[in-house]
Amino acid sequence: MDLRKLKTLIDLVSESNISELEITEAEGKVRIVKAGTAVAVSPVYAAPPQAPMMPAATPMQGTAGAAAPAVAESAPAPVPAGKVIKSPMVGTFYRSASPGAKAFAELGDTIKTGQAVCIIEAMKIMNEIEADCDGKVLQILCENGQAVEFGQPLFIVE
Repeated sequence: MDLRKLKTLIDLVSESNISELEITEAEGKVRIVKAGTAVAVSPVYAAPPQAPMMPAATPMQGTAGAAAPAVAESAPAPVPAGKVIKSPMVGTFYRSASPGAKAFAELGDTIKTGQAVCIIEAMKIMNEIEADCDGKVLQILCENGQAVEFGQPLFIVE
């Protein structure tokens, strides 16, 4: 891809409300992700890697002794047994349809396959996420308004 075109795309992402842009051309793929005010560009030649969070945890453990216990405390969170409902897309997690409305699923609720459990907003479109299994909600792993990644666990269901 031509550097001028790449620069134009970076400027477009940084000046707009979009947080991610992926372009596929004959020469390959380019994925531009905006994190806060910075813009990161990464060429993608295969499927996007799903483990960028793991390397970030490793330097934190090695650089500060105080950071290691915090990482150790958060590690047991994904351990509970049960079925995991994962995010099918990148976006913003919401537990209810509007700020004052009742949450789709609360801790201890029994849910059925196909029942809406949350909403993920992606590109100003509200997408209802449905349960892919029956069961009881054991854990809600995301906070309301939190950004979520593709494949990120949202709920643990018994």
